[in-house]
Amino acid sequence: MLSWLMSVAGVAGESLVYFGTYTGPKSKGIYLSRFDSATGKLTPPELAAEIENPTFLAVAPGEHFLYAVSEVDQIDGKSTGAVKAYAVAAGTGKLTALNQQVTGGGGPCHLAVDATGKCLLVANYGGGNISALPIHADGSLGENTGVIQHTGSGVNASRQTGPHAHFICASPDNRFALNCDLGLDKVFIYHLDPATAKLTANDPAFATVAPGSGPRHLIFSGDGKFVYVINEMAGTISVFSYQAANAAMSHVQTLSSLPKGFASANTSAELALSPSGKFLYASNRGLDSIALFNVDQQSGRLALVAQQPTLGKTPRHFTLDPSGRWMIVENQGTDNIVLYAVDAGTGKLTPTGQTLTLGAPVCAVFVGGN
Repeated sequence: MLSWLMSVAGVAGESLVYFGTYTGPKSKGIYLSRFDSATGKLTPPELAAEIENPTFLAVAPGEHFLYAVSEVDQIDGKSTGAVKAYAVAAGTGKLTALNQQVTGGGGPCHLAVDATGKCLLVANYGGGNISALPIHADGSLGENTGVIQHTGSGVNASRQTGPHAHFICASPDNRFALNCDLGLDKVFIYHLDPATAKLTANDPAFATVAPGSGPRHLIFSGDGKFVYVINEMAGTISVFSYQAANAAMSHVQTLSSLPKGFASANTSAELALSPSGKFLYASNRGLDSIALFNVDQQSGRLALVAQQPTLGKTPRHFTLDPSGRWMIVENQGTDNIVLYAVDAGTGKLTPTGQTLTLGAPVCAVFVGGN
């Protein structure tokens, strides 16, 4: 596998980076750059595949296949979005479309591939539901195996009148799937059978955050003992202990991702954990920053350390490169991508001075460079 990955990226230490976007006058779909981890240099993005609103991307284990949501509300008059499968060409990174399937809910905004590479999990924000699709040996997608519809509402009359599934991923042991529902202030928990791409109810069925928080994304600690949930509407991070036996989550801490005294409009968005597990990062849209937290790896508790401006507006997504030495931030509101160097000792970010232009960038994933 290593030789294949090196051939994809061209040379050791070089990665491919695929960017998802909101399409419009300045973007046509998925874009591709090359990244050199030795120098932190990223080449200007070039169009890799035309697709409407590929706002989240996921790479399968082995990195031969890439999957993208098409965040639309209707297809052929039906309330559903779509997901599309691509083969990744060794050497060039060229994407070849394999097929497309509907997700069973409008506005799909997040997807993830399970550890076996046999199941694609999808969260449909507009539909307030989740679905799972089998992945065939050739990377193509089968029809979804069933839609799980959430019901109810939250306390915020403008944003929580119904369910809004915003994130889904497999647990570290691949036995469960966790789903953040912004509209219901819940993190739902399901049993996952990757072989059949089936999701079934779990006991416990969910964990909760404070009313009106709006859980958006989550990330597991490296040892799988803690779950960190970013709450979009409250601008907070909730820390939970996690029991692998039954996926039970117990609240440990909730703290703000914003500086004291900040009172302007803000929606928090994304999380990333350093390879060492010592630092957690969170993006704030409004403050337009990346918040840095120190992580107590024994208790899971966080301490806010710093805010790094993103040099643009609306950082919907950001990611660390495979080495953990660099961070890419995509600023949706200002059509720019900004590169930062990461201090391994302190976790702090330093702008490299490199900024690239791309219309409404909202996701980035790496291939190669591990």
